[in-house]
Amino acid sequence: MGSQRNALVAVVRQELAEARGSARALLAAAESARGEAQNRRRLVRDAYTTCLNQLATAREVARDDIQQRYRGDATRLAGHLRGLATSSATGAAGAPWRLWSPSEPDPGSRPGLLRIGAITFEEIAALPGLIPLLDAVHLHVSGPSPQVDDLISGVLLRALGSTRAGDVHLTVYDPENLGGTLAPFAPLNPTFVGPGGLGSLLDDLAEHICRVHESLGGQYPSLAEMAAARPGPRLEPWRLVVLLADRATSVEMTTTQRAQLDRIVRTGVACGVHLVVRGLKLDDDPTVERIVVRDQIAICDSLGNLEVRLDPPPPPERIAAFCRTTAERTQDGPAPARLADLEPAKYWSESSQHGLTAPIGDSTDGTLVEVPLGDDPPHALIGGPSGSGKTNLIYTWLGSLATRYGPEELALYLLDFKEGVSFARYTPGPRDPSWLPQVRLAGINVNGDREFGLAMLRHLGEELRNRAQAAKRHDAGKLSELRTEDPTGHWPRIVAVIDEFQVLLAGRDAVADEAVDLLEDLARRGRSQGIHLVLASQDVAGIQALWGRPGLIAQFTLRIALPKARRILADDNLAAAVIPRFHAVVNTESGMSGANRIVRLPDAGDRTAWRALQRRLWRDREPGWAEPRLFDGDTVPRLPAFLRPSGRTPTDDVGSSPGAVLGERIDVAAQPARLRLGRMPGRNLAVLGTRTEEACAVLAAAALSLAAQGPAHFSVICLDRDASAAAKRLFAELPSADWYDSPGAGFTPQSLTVPHYVLGYAMDAARDPALKRMLTEGPEHRTHVLGWWRSVPRLRDDLGGAGARFDTIGAWVALDVQGGDLTPLYPQPGGPVWYPRPRRALFFDRSVHRTPEVIIPYEVNHDHT
Repeated sequence: MGSQRNALVAVVRQELAEARGSARALLAAAESARGEAQNRRRLVRDAYTTCLNQLATAREVARDDIQQRYRGDATRLAGHLRGLATSSATGAAGAPWRLWSPSEPDPGSRPGLLRIGAITFEEIAALPGLIPLLDAVHLHVSGPSPQVDDLISGVLLRALGSTRAGDVHLTVYDPENLGGTLAPFAPLNPTFVGPGGLGSLLDDLAEHICRVHESLGGQYPSLAEMAAARPGPRLEPWRLVVLLADRATSVEMTTTQRAQLDRIVRTGVACGVHLVVRGLKLDDDPTVERIVVRDQIAICDSLGNLEVRLDPPPPPERIAAFCRTTAERTQDGPAPARLADLEPAKYWSESSQHGLTAPIGDSTDGTLVEVPLGDDPPHALIGGPSGSGKTNLIYTWLGSLATRYGPEELALYLLDFKEGVSFARYTPGPRDPSWLPQVRLAGINVNGDREFGLAMLRHLGEELRNRAQAAKRHDAGKLSELRTEDPTGHWPRIVAVIDEFQVLLAGRDAVADEAVDLLEDLARRGRSQGIHLVLASQDVAGIQALWGRPGLIAQFTLRIALPKARRILADDNLAAAVIPRFHAVVNTESGMSGANRIVRLPDAGDRTAWRALQRRLWRDREPGWAEPRLFDGDTVPRLPAFLRPSGRTPTDDVGSSPGAVLGERIDVAAQPARLRLGRMPGRNLAVLGTRTEEACAVLAAAALSLAAQGPAHFSVICLDRDASAAAKRLFAELPSADWYDSPGAGFTPQSLTVPHYVLGYAMDAARDPALKRMLTEGPEHRTHVLGWWRSVPRLRDDLGGAGARFDTIGAWVALDVQGGDLTPLYPQPGGPVWYPRPRRALFFDRSVHRTPEVIIPYEVNHDHT
């Protein structure tokens, strides 16, 4: 029994022990699972926290990026809008009141928008709030009367200040205050309509609109399109009608008046009639811009829901001052046209096939006055005393022509015989490399070089013959017919302007005689070949000289007379005597009374404005277009670099007739005057005169040009102390030369295989009989003397004294030697007609010339010291 109980206890104990073990195992497993769950929970919470932080960081980064891009895009868009607003409301139309001043629109521009306030955004600078008006809409403004009236005053001042004086006619209907609301505008003398006058006002506006519609004739839908198609001053001023109605007006309006108002709203804008209305209801129409004002904030139809904070009103004293100034300008009439007003809408768009037409100013009514050149009238004569504006007129005419006709259509030859550089502006210079592409030739400071004027006329005569021959080949009588028949023969029209032309015709000499013959030929035949002459003078005697040549003066049917000009118009035509300064009379009927047109000339003397225009034209030229030839009578030409020896002399033999360059010819092309030195008797050169510097320049140019042509040997003989420095500079530059500075040396014949040139400075000091023998026998042995004698008698002494022949001197250059003293060296009795001038020389080569030619000795040592 006891043993069973013990066994039972043992079993129970065993089971209890197993149960406790199982319980402890389960508890351990549960604790482990609990720990793992808690660990997973902690991990999830940590991951959640980390993810939440990352999402917050990403959100902040994205938010910052979005805000930054928003600010950047908003700033950039605001800048674009500000630039657009600035270009849409320029000058007085958009400037803040503290910077405001009246401004005139550019020619041909359309009316812009008008500023009324500013549009503000968060963190962005305010943008101008702009509304349309002229050529766009009517304005209907509602809100508290003081704020509305201030807004209307500002709009009116901007509209008037951004247009030309007289372009806007103001009408005010203000029955409540009898015009006092807009009293500061009284100096403009607007039309004030009192109580009871609204009906007649509406009738007048409707009648005006009908009249404008009839003038449009269906060709243009509005005055704005007509103005764009027909440049110039406005044909009709804008009519700006301000209706400040009170309660009585709205109640008293009849059905007829309401219908009339509706018609004006529908049709007025196209005809330049604009209403600014307060206190009256306007029917909905695309031409009505509604503005609602409340607490200095405006909402406009054209700006949507954007709020515009209104600008403060302009001070009344500023309005009154502007109106007084504008009234004075209106009373004085429109200002003369500016040079920019004469420019076409597009440069170089005209064809010169049938002639040239360009405005030179405007008439008193503001319309541009055009001046024609073609078959009729073919040539022009301009006259006016000193200070009357002749140069300004020529500047204006040339500028107007140059903007209309390109270089393929127009070629200009300009010559100024008065002392000055009027035409230098059209050629490249050290400060401005641009030039007028139409200019082929410009001569300035040529009052002492009539030969250059003659050279230009000869060139034009040759051009005339070439064109006439081309026309004959194509059976065309005129330039226009030639170009129609033969498109490849695209001849530009030539306009040759000669200012102070009477200088060219002065004197009874060969230059004047030939110039008159060439002018008559060009005037008579040039009209059919597109060559036109424009002669200008301030000298009555010079113009009088033309009247003695009826065949010549009859061709100049276009006359332009400046104030106080005489003998330009017909004797019974006194228009030039009564016109004021800055005006001219244009007459295309040879100055006959009844054909006058009075023109007001712009100021074309502003170099800055002209330089900007010329640079635009210069940049538009074809690549490789040649520069114009500029001849300046006060400038000494430099010896070209290619006429100097460069490096060692080549060893090859040269031809038998090298050419010595003596100076520059006075010709259309800058060509050197050459003396051929062959193996013929007399191929020697004598430089005559006492001007040491010029004599040395002639000898140096001759020697250097000969040395540049091939192998040669030089003997430099200097017998004058004043010429020693120049002679030594030449000796140092010659590649092969001997130096002699004592009388009797250097005249010994030398056996050479190359030409030998003896350069003598003050040869009359040598007194060596060998010189005569060298002059006589040297050329056939390729030895040539190029010497300077200080007078013709001294040269005669070296050739044998009284009765000596000058056959050994085949060519000579005379400096300060009178023409009569050159008789022994000249084939005609009495010698050449020659009056010495500074830095000019007379060159005669008896194997080439029939008459001597004037040359300009080169400046040789400008870059060699």
